[in-house]
Amino acid sequence: MKVIVASVPGAGKTTILKFVKEKLPYAKIVHAGDLFFEIAKKKLKIKNRDEMRQKLSLKQQKNLQDEVMKKISKMKGKILFIDTHLSIKTPHGYFPAQSEKSMHWLKPDMIIVLEFRPEDVIERRKLDTSRQRDVETTEEISEHQKINRELAIAAAEEAESSISIIDLTYLQKKPFEHAMKAADEIVKLVKG
Repeated sequence: MKVIVASVPGAGKTTILKFVKEKLPYAKIVHAGDLFFEIAKKKLKIKNRDEMRQKLSLKQQKNLQDEVMKKISKMKGKILFIDTHLSIKTPHGYFPAQSEKSMHWLKPDMIIVLEFRPEDVIERRKLDTSRQRDVETTEEISEHQKINRELAIAAAEEAESSISIIDLTYLQKKPFEHAMKAADEIVKLVKG
């Protein structure tokens, strides 16, 4: 089973998938961004992950995307979770991160879209000192989430897969509440 898990950048996918891995230790988690960067660094002399969306042309991004998804499509495992994005915000606008070709290679069984309060995304990005993330307004993050939802529908149609939206747009009462709730929902979807 191949499951795409997507959200806007810096929302907390990686943390959520750590909780999923605790509940499903036999699952394999692939961080597509790491593979993108590995290839971009070697072939295109990119110095960090955040530089990719700023310096690469749309054609270079599309070629990288296809190469990465082809590589992921050959990976084995009982359940393979693919931590990725549905759209990439570039200086030229939004770029659909999952092409028709990549969906045919990957053939995901399920696409899960995580949606958050934009204010929470902004706070999580501030706490992540490992990256140099773009500063965005709540309106820009809301727009990006809407675009992701629409692109998820298009990708699911191409892949003939199911799509689920996990709504985490409520105010957390305790730390990691969103991550634990999302992990529970993902496990339920996969087992169901």
